[in-house]
This record gives sequence, structure tokens and C-alpha cells, in this order.
Amino acid sequence: MSPRRNRISSSADRSAEPAAAPLGGSLRRVESYRGEDWVVQTVAGTAGRFYRCPGCDQEIPPGMGHVVAWPDHGAGVEDRRHWHRACWGARERRGSAVQRGRGAPKY
Repeated sequence: MSPRRNRISSSADRSAEPAAAPLGGSLRRVESYRGEDWVVQTVAGTAGRFYRCPGCDQEIPPGMGHVVAWPDHGAGVEDRRHWHRACWGARERRGSAVQRGRGAPKY
């Protein structure tokens, strides 16, 4: 009796399996906020950039996963807001903590 050998699956066998989303992949969807449709995208985080969450007015450090949301009506990059995931989820239950004017930096 010969020893058992484990078969190595060929690439054809592996192609039938669905490809998993890579870590840090983004998921874009449309959600309602303040009576408007907003495009919401989950991001893994960027290197070297700090953002300020409009929900809690705290910084989102570089590399931390968060949510980017902007109005669906063709808004530009300047209308995008970076939120903590929990703050975006609680956006309807609490008011905005932002104390700055529209012209203040959003770093």
C-alpha cells in the first residue's frame, strides 16, 4: 500500500470559488440623512491624513476605518464628510457637535 498524497487543487478548481473582498475594500451605498439621499462609502483609512468627524467633533486618526458621506445630488469633493462608523450610525439620534463655521478648516 502506498502512502496517501494530498492533491493540490489546480487553478481551474479555485476559479469556481467566489473571490473574497480584499481587506480595506470599500462598499458604496445610498442612505437617507436629513431628508436627503447621501452616498456612503466605507473606507479602510488613509495614511497620513487626519479627519474631523462631524458627529462627535473628534479626530479620525490616519489608518482608522471610517465612513465617507456626501449628498447624492452631484456634490463635489468639498461636500464629503468623514465620520466614525458609530457616529454615522447614530446620526439621527443626536445633533451635530460641530461648533465651527462653514469656512473653518476641516482637517
